[in-house]
Amino acid sequence: MMFSRLRVTLAAATAACGAVLLTAHASEWTGKLIPCPLCLVERWPYWIGLGIGLIGLMLPRVLVKPSMLLFIAAMLAGTAAGAVHVGVEWRYWASPLPECRGLDLRGLSVAQRLASMPERPSKPCDEPAYLIDGFPLSMAEMNLLFSLGNALFVGGFLWVRRKDLV
Repeated sequence: MMFSRLRVTLAAATAACGAVLLTAHASEWTGKLIPCPLCLVERWPYWIGLGIGLIGLMLPRVLVKPSMLLFIAAMLAGTAAGAVHVGVEWRYWASPLPECRGLDLRGLSVAQRLASMPERPSKPCDEPAYLIDGFPLSMAEMNLLFSLGNALFVGGFLWVRRKDLV
């Protein structure tokens, strides 16, 4: 019985990672939202969590719990990335990524300016992107809350079932 609960919990958390990634990509395709460089960094923990979860679901029972612990670590990394991005949006600090700063085109010719333009448009990292009009949480804030919630979901399960998992 415990074996299936471990896998169901990991499967649910892994599916949630896939849903977050699908939502992020769909917001670009259908909502025409342009992600900033920090937004793209925030996706990596979900990709890692998705991979850990899928591999963990195929591992023997003895390795499922360590997979869940790695999954929690990935989600906590996502929480940290989200916190950094929210701090940038709220202008508590500057972005740690140089890509978030605008291009300095002073003193360049028109040809040099065109050559230095990025292939893909970007938006400033301190400009919040809202998925739903009128909803007061930016995508970075939702990411922070969701990655923390996903870590707490898996960690809470392990904590409640800690005696059964020994």
